[in-house]
Amino acid sequence: MHSQQLSSLSRRLALLASIGLLAGSLSVNALAAPPPKKVLLVVRMEGKSLPIDQKIQQHLVARGYAVTLHSQYAPVEAALDADLVILSSTIRSHDLLGAYRHVPVPLLTWENDLLDDLAMTGKRAGSDFGSVDKNRYVWLVNAPHTMAAGLPAGVVDVYEKQATMSWGKPGLGATVIATLHGQPEKAAIFGYEKGATMDYESLAPARRVMFFLDNETFPNLSAAGLQLFDAAVAWALQAR
Repeated sequence: MHSQQLSSLSRRLALLASIGLLAGSLSVNALAAPPPKKVLLVVRMEGKSLPIDQKIQQHLVARGYAVTLHSQYAPVEAALDADLVILSSTIRSHDLLGAYRHVPVPLLTWENDLLDDLAMTGKRAGSDFGSVDKNRYVWLVNAPHTMAAGLPAGVVDVYEKQATMSWGKPGLGATVIATLHGQPEKAAIFGYEKGATMDYESLAPARRVMFFLDNETFPNLSAAGLQLFDAAVAWALQAR
């Protein structure tokens, strides 16, 4: 074989080898990519606020999560296949009660009427949990925590305009991130680590998070409010 032919053959073999290495690298990277975290968003499918829950679903999908809308009347066992359960406040709390109390999966909610059933607060409505109208500020009291989303401590404008805000008084094992502005006894964002003591000496089966939203206030979140929401979701999922 002539030297020219040998040189051409060598170049082709080198090219094929590099293509093979590249394909192998891409294949390994594809195999190494983790699957998206699975979020079970529990809602009232028949409610008028379903479009708001769908906006939350779309937002979370855009952030890379696999989100399933789940009727509050569907079996709770679906939670066992999820990385995070979110209980929307659009559900009928008196129908759900403590159905998700013991699931060993991280859980986030903004339904203050469920906080006692989840053992995240005491049982007295208006004293241990509740909501306030026409509010838009929280007081960030734990800025170093990851749930504070890197925002500085102090007053944070979390709504574009005044709206209803949920709150709770957590047990001693909770980490409080923010309180209602001017009402330090009312926590707007708080969480429990797995195994932390909640109320009634109950232990958290997995991470538990309370956020301050109401039925239709998600679209009203300011840029800072949305940062806090995303940070709460991310923190809950870190333990899964």
